[in-house]
Amino acid sequence: MIRRMRLWLIAGLMCLAPVIAGAQTDIPSGEFETLNEVAAPAVTAPVDPYADWRAIAAQAEADLQLGTASLFRLERRRADVADWRDQFLDSQSVNASRIATVESQIAALGAATDTEAASVTARRDALTEQLQDLMAPVILAQEAYAQANGLVAELDAQLRARQTSVLTERSASPLEPANWAAAFTAIWAGIVASAVETNTRLSSAFASGDYVWDWLVATAIIIAGVVLNVRHRRWINGLSKILEHSWPNGRPVWEFVVSSGFFVLPYLGVWLIAQGIIATDIVGFAGQRIVQALPIAAAYVLAARWLSGRIFPQGDNDGPLGYGAAVRTKARRLVAGVSWTVAIGHIMLAVAAIGDGSSSVASVVVLPVEVFVGVYLFRAGLLLTRNPSIHSEANPYRQRIIVLLGRLAMLVAVVGPILAAIGYTAAAEALLYPAVTTFAILACLILVQQFAVNIFILITGRIDGAADALVPVLIAIVLVLSSLPVLAIVWGARQSDILEIWARFREGLSIGDSRISPTDFLVFVLVFGVGYALTKFIQGMLRSAILPRTQLDVGARNAIVAGVGYVGVFLAALAAITSAGLDLSNLAIVAGALSVGIGFGLQNIVSNFVSGIILLIERPISEGDWIEVGGQMGYVRDISVRSTRIETFDRTDVIVPNADLVSGQVTNWT
Repeated sequence: MIRRMRLWLIAGLMCLAPVIAGAQTDIPSGEFETLNEVAAPAVTAPVDPYADWRAIAAQAEADLQLGTASLFRLERRRADVADWRDQFLDSQSVNASRIATVESQIAALGAATDTEAASVTARRDALTEQLQDLMAPVILAQEAYAQANGLVAELDAQLRARQTSVLTERSASPLEPANWAAAFTAIWAGIVASAVETNTRLSSAFASGDYVWDWLVATAIIIAGVVLNVRHRRWINGLSKILEHSWPNGRPVWEFVVSSGFFVLPYLGVWLIAQGIIATDIVGFAGQRIVQALPIAAAYVLAARWLSGRIFPQGDNDGPLGYGAAVRTKARRLVAGVSWTVAIGHIMLAVAAIGDGSSSVASVVVLPVEVFVGVYLFRAGLLLTRNPSIHSEANPYRQRIIVLLGRLAMLVAVVGPILAAIGYTAAAEALLYPAVTTFAILACLILVQQFAVNIFILITGRIDGAADALVPVLIAIVLVLSSLPVLAIVWGARQSDILEIWARFREGLSIGDSRISPTDFLVFVLVFGVGYALTKFIQGMLRSAILPRTQLDVGARNAIVAGVGYVGVFLAALAAITSAGLDLSNLAIVAGALSVGIGFGLQNIVSNFVSGIILLIERPISEGDWIEVGGQMGYVRDISVRSTRIETFDRTDVIVPNADLVSGQVTNWT
């Protein structure tokens, strides 16, 4: 059947083919050109590549002028403008290689003169027009980038003003008795609502009989969570004993990794219990809000317990801070008090929000929490400033940092509760909780740094002075720098503020008409590093394989090797600057000012440098010569760019400036 249909379709097409051909041949051949001219598309205006951007910019300007847009709308608008700004920054490098080629062609033609040939003038005009066409998208991108950059700055200013207004906004004082009644009512209403919803859902489940399978799954999840909370300590201790026998040398490393299980496993257990309760489907909306708050509250307590156990350990181990046993015990209690206070406050806020989500109720609920946090924070500050083990440290810089942190903690502990009491709840929260979080972040940095030191010791086997070695110090610097954005966000900075710093970094630094971007800097470092390594390789070949086969003496060989080193470094720097695209002509003013500074302030250094080059070229003295200069006699051991080292008869080194050897009287006994 299908085959027959295909045959009929082919036959129909064969019958229609002449008709189609005749329709096409009805048009006279002489009219083809006319039809082509008519059918040719009309010349349209060029499409504006920035039409979408101008629409977004107009919307952003309208939001800025009205000043009534929400924070969410302003943040989204800023994100859109910032994305366009990044595109404009990348578009500024379009046609870069072609523009450089055309500019070099124009420079090769030279400046216009009255006697030059007409063909040269025409060629210059054509290249100039071509350069203008190539520069057009770059100029448009620069203009759009300037507009986007300005809009981002205006949006940031308005967002910061909104943020400041929130912090300085004063609500009803939590000390007013009327607010107390509202807070207690809200808490009780939240508890009652959760209980009523649970009872209703429980009755409905028993009536329908659909609860058996759900409850079996939920019960299994809850049992798994309970097992994790009850058995995690025994499991971790058992794993530690196994690793103790199999890997005793790596104890500090695996002990840190295994100890993280004291946070991960019980937190996972609490989370499973919460998910199991929700899976029973007997808690309603109110109950789910309370249950969902439990894992977060548990995270506060468990994280604080793990951090305090690592920073202030029990037993004879003084920990990374070197505190005594009594101080460590007090510190662990303070950390536990803060964590439990914040956890209970989080759950109470979740309960109160079910009955009444107003700011006045929330301020009453959080006031006791903030007062207790302030008390614990003040006691922690006293512990830091008055601890005798701190003042007995050999590192005075570390002492000053710890004392400063303690005093700042005491100040925040006093100001925060006062602000909360008089109604500035947002400002109090912006002081107290970031302060506690900052101490937690600093504790994490200390632990990670100690972990890096332990890995360094395990790899190198070096124990003495490992903490002061180069690699751990560099890791510490990287950790501190990477923690700065996190600390900034903790203290109220927006994510867009951090991204703005990165955008400024990508934009680069402008010096004259040149712009040095991070990519240019990396190219400079890479090319200079390759050139420097190649120079060292050539010096090594000359010193070990080529020059020893010549008839030159030791002094001449050293002079040649040193000269090759100077020339190689100079050429490497020049190649790096050229590869990075830096125009040295734009730095003429800076170079002139630097020359004046060298002339007045660095005369002796330049004089010694030039004298060192003269010594290497003329070779009035060479390494190994016995000379007398300035009342000192000895062997020449090394001729550098600034000075010459002479070893006297009593095995002492005398450093003589090269200028004294060139301009003074020197006796060469050799």
